[in-house]
Amino acid sequence: MATQAQDRTHTEATASHVDVLIVGAGISGIGAAWHLQHQTPQKCFAVLEAMDSFGGTWVTHKYPGIRSDSDLYTFGYRFKPWVGPPIATADEIRAYMREVIEENELARHIRYGHRIHSASWSSAEKQWTITGTKGEGEPFTVTANFLWMCQGYYRHSQGYTPEWEGKDDFKGAIVHPQSWPSDLDLSGKRVVVIGSGATAATLVPAIADKCAHVTLLQRSPTYFYPHPNSNELADRLRQLEVDEAIVHDIVRKSILFDQAEITRRAMEDPESVKAELLEAARAYLGPDFDIDTHFTPRYRPWQQRLAFLPDGDLFQGLAAGKASVVTDHIKRFTKTGIELESGNLLEADIIVTATGFNLCITGDIEFEVDGKAVNFADTVTYRGMMFTGVPNLVWIMGYFRASWTLRVDLVADFVCRLLDHMDARGAKKVEVALRPEDHNMPLLPWIDADNFNPGYLQRGMHLLPKRGDKPEWMHNQDYWSERAELPLIDLDDPAFHYS
Repeated sequence: MATQAQDRTHTEATASHVDVLIVGAGISGIGAAWHLQHQTPQKCFAVLEAMDSFGGTWVTHKYPGIRSDSDLYTFGYRFKPWVGPPIATADEIRAYMREVIEENELARHIRYGHRIHSASWSSAEKQWTITGTKGEGEPFTVTANFLWMCQGYYRHSQGYTPEWEGKDDFKGAIVHPQSWPSDLDLSGKRVVVIGSGATAATLVPAIADKCAHVTLLQRSPTYFYPHPNSNELADRLRQLEVDEAIVHDIVRKSILFDQAEITRRAMEDPESVKAELLEAARAYLGPDFDIDTHFTPRYRPWQQRLAFLPDGDLFQGLAAGKASVVTDHIKRFTKTGIELESGNLLEADIIVTATGFNLCITGDIEFEVDGKAVNFADTVTYRGMMFTGVPNLVWIMGYFRASWTLRVDLVADFVCRLLDHMDARGAKKVEVALRPEDHNMPLLPWIDADNFNPGYLQRGMHLLPKRGDKPEWMHNQDYWSERAELPLIDLDDPAFHYS
């Protein structure tokens, strides 16, 4: 005879209607599920995940050395202490997420292999209808009162690769890190890695010992921050046998304080921060290395993401001669490598295009509201979480200058408070709309390019919602202000329309 717990698990795993539907079982979706279970236990919810496992980014990417580029004391959840090194591997992050799922019995809410194709809102029924396919293509339909988009911001199925002249002429393998072949043999091969961001910086030292030689080819430099992959404060507190929950809280606050300080200085005194970063590079690379050409970007620090180098591993590989760096533009691919604008030729057996990803804010789901297709670029964002004209939906977009997960926790608090507020009002629908005082407000691109301008955002800006010039109508990318502002949002502000 089935137990009550087994009956409940079966019911929640197969329910065709839920109060809240979470899209995605990555770092955002698992965090959202934890908060729903603990803050709104009266709500029935499910998590739909297209892949066959939880993990999101940490399942999609399988290239050598895949790791976090944020420290796990802040990338980890506030409710779950992190006990490993600050920069963690994909396997370590997934093990951490697995513990969250197991310790909180979240598995009963997750449905793997469910790919959503469409989401349609009905104002008459006050609910979303979600359709898609599962398994080998079997259709499914789920209805939900509220939709929580936690699927991330890039297309998992395919990374971004520019078009280069002569690419089809190259006789070797061309590989994007997002679709790394499990059987790729690097031994004895000359490898060129195209790119200058965190992925390239991770890959180069990870494969340097496996191939004949690896060359980092970049069009323009990135700021790198080398630092030991340890935390002295955490190590000291553990030596004093302080409880891990307290260690997590103190170290988290310490790191956030330091991050706030370097962000402030990067804005107010960018030349000093630049000088410190370049000096850190020289400490590894030596006085004769051409820092000006290869590691001095044209933009100010934090105008693009600052890439972390645990133990300065990329710099160590360059200093030891296991890797080299070339800063130049690609003219064309040849049969045996890459011809550069300078006229030089890089010979290669394998070319890795660590050139970024494709922005995808809705997970390639077709949205409609009352029979009309939704173009999110025509909406205005409410604090980077909700969109004008799209009811009962919240989207998680994390931070660029701080750990993504910090915003997962903040947005989760907001969602749970909003759901409780709707119940208290007897409301079945909530929608954000510009207030009378907002109607002459200028509508601007989602983020100011002078503030933050990585390539994937510039390529995909046309897909993103508009922002205004008031705090309510923008995603300010500032954790240190949002942690104070989001909990104080007045849910009866005229921007919220209930029915």
